[in-house]
Amino acid sequence: MMSSKRQRPVVAALLATTMMGGLSAVPALAQDAAQPAAPVPAVAPAAGTIRSINVVGQQRLEPDTVLSYTKLRIGQPFTQESLDQALRDLYETELFADVQIRNDNGALTIEVKENPVINRIVLEGNKRLKEDKIRPEIKLAPRQIYTRSKVRADVARIIELYRRQGRFAATVEPKMVQLDQNRVDIVFEISEGPKSKVRQINIIGNDKFNDGELRSQMVTKQSRWFRVFSSGTSYDPDRLAYDQQKLRQFYLTEGYADFRVISAVAELTPDKQDFIITYVVEEGQRYKFGDVKVESDIRDLSGASLTKTLPMKKGDWYNAKQVEDTVDTLSQTAGLFGYAFADVQPDFNRDKDSLTMGINFRIANAPRVYVERVDINGNTLTQDKVVRREFRLAEGDAFNSFLVKRSKDRINSLGFFQEKLDIEQKPGSAPDRIVLETNVQEKSTGELSLSAGFSSLERFIVAASITQRNFRGKGQELRTSVNYSSYSKSVEVGFTEPYFMDKNIALGGDIYRRDLNSFRYLNNNDRDTTYKQTTTGFQIRAGVPITEYMSLALRYSLNLDDVSLDEDTYYTNGACDPILAGRYLCDAIGKRTTSSLGYSLIYDNRDNRIRPTRGHNVVLSQDFAGLGGSVKYIRSRFNGSKFWPLGGGFIFSLSAEGGYIHSLEGERRDASGALVDKVRLTDRFFLGNPQIRGFDIRGIGPRIKRYSLIQDPDNPGAFIRNNDNNNTRDDALGGKIYYLARAEVEIPLGSGAREMGLRPSIFVDAGAVAGLRDPQETRFGGFCSLTPLPNTNNPALAPVRTTNNELGNCTGVAPSGYQAAYLDGTGFEEVYLGDTLKPRVSVGFGVNWNSPFGPFRIDIAKALLKEPGDDTQLISFNVGTQF
Repeated sequence: MMSSKRQRPVVAALLATTMMGGLSAVPALAQDAAQPAAPVPAVAPAAGTIRSINVVGQQRLEPDTVLSYTKLRIGQPFTQESLDQALRDLYETELFADVQIRNDNGALTIEVKENPVINRIVLEGNKRLKEDKIRPEIKLAPRQIYTRSKVRADVARIIELYRRQGRFAATVEPKMVQLDQNRVDIVFEISEGPKSKVRQINIIGNDKFNDGELRSQMVTKQSRWFRVFSSGTSYDPDRLAYDQQKLRQFYLTEGYADFRVISAVAELTPDKQDFIITYVVEEGQRYKFGDVKVESDIRDLSGASLTKTLPMKKGDWYNAKQVEDTVDTLSQTAGLFGYAFADVQPDFNRDKDSLTMGINFRIANAPRVYVERVDINGNTLTQDKVVRREFRLAEGDAFNSFLVKRSKDRINSLGFFQEKLDIEQKPGSAPDRIVLETNVQEKSTGELSLSAGFSSLERFIVAASITQRNFRGKGQELRTSVNYSSYSKSVEVGFTEPYFMDKNIALGGDIYRRDLNSFRYLNNNDRDTTYKQTTTGFQIRAGVPITEYMSLALRYSLNLDDVSLDEDTYYTNGACDPILAGRYLCDAIGKRTTSSLGYSLIYDNRDNRIRPTRGHNVVLSQDFAGLGGSVKYIRSRFNGSKFWPLGGGFIFSLSAEGGYIHSLEGERRDASGALVDKVRLTDRFFLGNPQIRGFDIRGIGPRIKRYSLIQDPDNPGAFIRNNDNNNTRDDALGGKIYYLARAEVEIPLGSGAREMGLRPSIFVDAGAVAGLRDPQETRFGGFCSLTPLPNTNNPALAPVRTTNNELGNCTGVAPSGYQAAYLDGTGFEEVYLGDTLKPRVSVGFGVNWNSPFGPFRIDIAKALLKEPGDDTQLISFNVGTQF
């Protein structure tokens, strides 16, 4: 106890004889015991006139102050009852620990013992509930006068805090440590106890639906081992009331219009560990829809026409949710015609004999409304015009509820404000006027993104970017990015003005430098650089809207590409050696200039471009290279996505994309004279992570696998492929055509997880890339020697050694009569793989988390379908932050 720590005497249970009687231990459900009566000492039975009053024992209070709390005055008569009343009056002030009144023939002596002053408040035993949560609820404070009632009130407050946390077994024992100068430390010893769970939910009176079906509608769940991470198993009285409403909603959607919850009782078990909840319900009879119609007092709305659009028909089972949705739909329909304040009321006609529910939706007459004013509040950084230009309604326009919703979606899509943004409709200065008030709450629009990953190809990858999507509060976007890995580096700067010269024209540009060191595997899982590609260039972009949902984007790009190989490694006699460099690499080297003009036709009606929940997005793009420069091609791409809310927070999305590049150049041949693909390596499509999860970067599609050759132990005159991955080189070649598809479901979590920003999802990815010229042969090569076999007596067979790396000298099987041996392990076989449009499919799950370090995404995916040569990857992640 505290006394042992402070080496001071402790008065346990707050001076049980007087000051703190009844506070020894406060039970969880019985904390309001009556205050014991103050002790009243015996008083002399004499009565008479007060000759004098003397106050003794006080330390801080003046005698006149003590006397002012009583009705005793010199010269006035007194009785036993008046003295008793004076005692009660003094105790009620809660300033005194003890009071006595002595009478000596009318000379009264009031002896008091003042309550101590609180030195400090100490909390002990609170682990689950930190002090910063408890102390604001405590009314006692240092330098205040101690009173028993305040202690009891603070105990009750602490107990209530623990009840809100679901800990109904918590107890609080107040104790007092006596100090000198009539000071005390108040110690609240807290026993938190376990969190009270819901052991059982009983439902009485349900015949149409079993207990399991009804429990599934509730937020509160029974405590079971498999719900160890669920917050719904804790008892919460507010949740109990909510569950009653959920039960009623469920029955009303199933047609039971008379359903009611008769009682809901939560009983705490004797050990105060768990609750048992019992609902008593009355289901009533099931109803069907009777006659359903719409009556409209608004001239522009035809009741007969609206009746035909109603989702419910006579004879359908009654559904209260359908009725609510119909009211909302009719209100929105009236809003489309400018009647913002149209009142839609369903009149119910219940027939208990036929068990039908007739409904007449009445649309009361209302004036047509015009927008008087658009108010924007809460934007401290963002300029007013940035928000206002996203409104589809201007001051003076006829009100239209659809355009209000569209305005909200467009403002949300900016990404500048919190997602709870809403546009309130308030009455204007006249009945036919309305004020649209937009209350925004700005959020961080700057992003500092740091991505890290481990790739079997590029090993450790780091990327950093700084983006300000609301630069200077004008809605402009300024971004810079730097990417670094062992084999690639890039720097990029871009700027976009969404409303150039305050016109609905977007204008932007990018300047970039990208260095890529492509590589392949060597023996023992080492790697060497194959080709180096340096790209320096810029792009200018412009965009104009065509309709509300369709826009056209134009762009011009100029790139200077320089592709090179290490001459010491891959050159022979001053020229690129196909044997050393590998297929297609010699063809890729050189400097090229690409001047291209492109466009994108975009249709986008998603409700939010950042985190959409409904709508779709379709983009058709083409780029033409050949306006000068040395590269000529047409590249076409298509991508689209669609989102559906499934209810309950689930969001399902489908996306698909594809592309094709067609060269406008003539035939090209490699150094050996063989025909090669017209589309160069650096212009092709590549596919892998992150486009299709479960595969590595550039892990899908045409590639050259180069295997080392070893002598066949079963055939001394032949060589076989060494399939050890450590002795295999892998060159991704890309393709001229690709497709990619994805299906994904975002899974909602509880409120706690939502507050943490956790958004898990499951997905299926599929895609392929292909379309290169098939070489139609397997290629061999290397330094080798040919010697006559020991059993050959033909003198014409002399030893031969190849020295010029020509293909065909060592083709895997030695010529008749010779034995081949590759020197220095240089024998190899190149195989062309992966050039097929057969789908590669992966399935997996991922989690988005708005962590304290910034946005974090991790994906775990398993490749289900793959082709020979594909490279897979199980886990990928990235992390960033915002400012």
